[in-house]
Amino acid sequence: MIRAVVFDVGECLVDETREYGTWADWLGVPRHTFAAMFGAVIAQGGDYRETFQRFRPGFDLAEQRAARAAAGQPEWFGEDDLYPDVRPALRELRAAGLWLGIAGNQTVRAGGLLRELFTGDVDLIGTSDDWGASKPDPEFFVRVAEAVPFRPEEVLYVGDRVDNDIRPAVSAGMHTALVRRGPWATIQWQTPDAQNVPTFRVERLTELVEGIAKFNAEAR
Repeated sequence: MIRAVVFDVGECLVDETREYGTWADWLGVPRHTFAAMFGAVIAQGGDYRETFQRFRPGFDLAEQRAARAAAGQPEWFGEDDLYPDVRPALRELRAAGLWLGIAGNQTVRAGGLLRELFTGDVDLIGTSDDWGASKPDPEFFVRVAEAVPFRPEEVLYVGDRVDNDIRPAVSAGMHTALVRRGPWATIQWQTPDAQNVPTFRVERLTELVEGIAKFNAEAR
C-alpha cells in the first residue's frame, strides 16, 4: 500500500516560467529565444544547464546565482508560482491520512523558500544541497528513503521527469507518478518509459487522491 507521497519541486509544485525568464534577462537574450533553446536542449536529451552554455560558453551556474544575489536579483519563487492544484492536492492527501514530503534538486536558498511556503503542510522538506546528492544519483533516493518512516515500496514519488524522477525512484523500489506539466513531461509524455514505467500518469496532482485510494483498495 502507498502510505507516503513525496513531491519533486520544479515543474511539479513550482511553475518555473518566471524564474527561467529572469535567467534570460540576466543573459541579455529574448525570453522566447531562451525558452526555444531550452526546449531544444532537453528534447535532444541534454542537461538543461547546457542552455546557458549555448548563449555564454563557460557559464558557471553556481557562480552566476551568487552574482545575481549580489546584484539584488536572487533566486526566488513564491505562492503565485505554485501550480493551482498544489494546495488542494496537499489538503486532500493529508485528509486521506497520507504522510507528505517534498524533495528535489534545489539549492539551500530554495530549501528556505520551500519551508516558508509549506511548513505545517508537509512532514519533510529536503533538497539536494541539504543531502549532498542530486537526482538522478541513487544516493538522493537513499536519502529520501531514510527520511520517510515507511518502506520504499510504500512511498509514491511524484515528478515531471522520466529521467530524473521516475526511473531512479523505481530503481529505489518506490512507486511513481508522472505529472504532465512543464517542458520535460510535455516532451517525454509519449515515450515508452513515460507510458509504461510510472505507477500513475496524471494531468493534475488532485488526481492522486482517487488513484492512491483505488490502488490501496486493490492491494488489500
